[in-house]
Amino acid sequence: MKNLHHHSRRHIFAAILGFSCLVIVLTALLLTPRHEASSHLLTPPPAGLSMTTPETPLSYSPILTWDTDDEAVMYEIEFFTKKPGHLSPAKNSDESVFRTRSIYQNAYNAPLREFAADQLGSRTEPVYWRVRALDFNGTPYTPYSDLAVLYTSPPDLPPMDAPVLTAEYGGRRGETLLYPVYTWIGQTTAASYEVAIYAVNPEAEPDAVPIETLTSDMAEIYDPQAHYGSAPFYWRVRSFDGEGNPMGQWSRVRSFRTDPADDWQVAVLGDSISHGGGHFSYSPAVFSFSWLHYLDFPAINLSQSGDTSGMTVERFDRDVLPFHPRYLIIMTGSNSLRAGEDTDAVIADLETMRQRCLENGICPILVTLPAINPENIDHVFEEPTADDWQERFDAVNAYIRTHVYIDMAAAIPTQDGLLPTQYALDGLHPDANGKALMGAYVNSVWPGVKAAADQELEEYESTPQDGAEN
Repeated sequence: MKNLHHHSRRHIFAAILGFSCLVIVLTALLLTPRHEASSHLLTPPPAGLSMTTPETPLSYSPILTWDTDDEAVMYEIEFFTKKPGHLSPAKNSDESVFRTRSIYQNAYNAPLREFAADQLGSRTEPVYWRVRALDFNGTPYTPYSDLAVLYTSPPDLPPMDAPVLTAEYGGRRGETLLYPVYTWIGQTTAASYEVAIYAVNPEAEPDAVPIETLTSDMAEIYDPQAHYGSAPFYWRVRSFDGEGNPMGQWSRVRSFRTDPADDWQVAVLGDSISHGGGHFSYSPAVFSFSWLHYLDFPAINLSQSGDTSGMTVERFDRDVLPFHPRYLIIMTGSNSLRAGEDTDAVIADLETMRQRCLENGICPILVTLPAINPENIDHVFEEPTADDWQERFDAVNAYIRTHVYIDMAAAIPTQDGLLPTQYALDGLHPDANGKALMGAYVNSVWPGVKAAADQELEEYESTPQDGAEN
């Protein structure tokens, strides 16, 4: 497929680019970059740890929480049955009775019966615990927190017998996803989970049958199916042990609603860079890792993680046309190009979507592809990248810049043409600070881009098209 260039439109965007460069510089100065773990442990320790007293105990299977840290990949936690005489904030303690670092969210269901059975229910002999943040390599980058005191109740307080749901959707700044990601706090002893999605509330209608069932061995799962309509959808989770037996009860139900009738003027279509998530441990359910979350205007997220440009084209009609947005922001092709797919094929996919937009009265806005970092991609995902990826990205971005576009490739400062680690740990998905830069950049150019998109659609609709009736 031959590249399709329309040089006559370049003048529309010259003013937009000049203004956006200033915005990039100012935004980068405001967002202080963070690197992988430092041996000096200058970052403050986790704060906001769960607090208890003899009068306000937790159950003997408690959920312990602390403030989230967007730079943490995982956390390490230590427990003590006696208050230690001396603790180093930088080192593990030999006095701890239990320690784990298999914690990928700011919450943990502590299995106290395994190591602190004698302290359970005691008003005079509490359990003590502390936590610190680790990077992707397992290196501490914060000191341990101060010790927190954990009083537990007699068996009259029920233990954790069901997952606790954490994902919540429905906001207008990128918090409504066509492809939801379900997340929860799971029981530590669970081996797997089942997620059930319903068209009616199963708590109100106990005989309700799921319209979809998913299974996962971790406390999250990406829904491969799109869900939309005028009525809410409902979801819940239950746990299973290693032998496949249900543990406890179903979780409480949560709902989400994705309705094309909600007048979505702006939609975003793309792959995981737009779907959300990053820093290895954060899914699209954590909105600080979505660039849509930083926009100054409402937008619905029609993106799906894992998309190639061909996959995005394939689902265009079924996922975009029901919503019929006024403006469709399209950013896809990174997965195709880093895997070595031909640039002409990616350009053809983008041109197909651009034409489908115009044919359906939608303003297409293409987005240039940000740089990646193959070394970091290999380190985190163990995936190779085509040696000539930069030339491939440059060719596709050159095509994009001949149409109405947002120059996202300019949103994050690069180092030697690579996506810096401080903005994207895994080399592909910008972290929260990178997503904030992307959102700020879009805000800065949006008035001009929107005007250009309106003009393009107006010109298209006023010009007879091939095959149209006179």
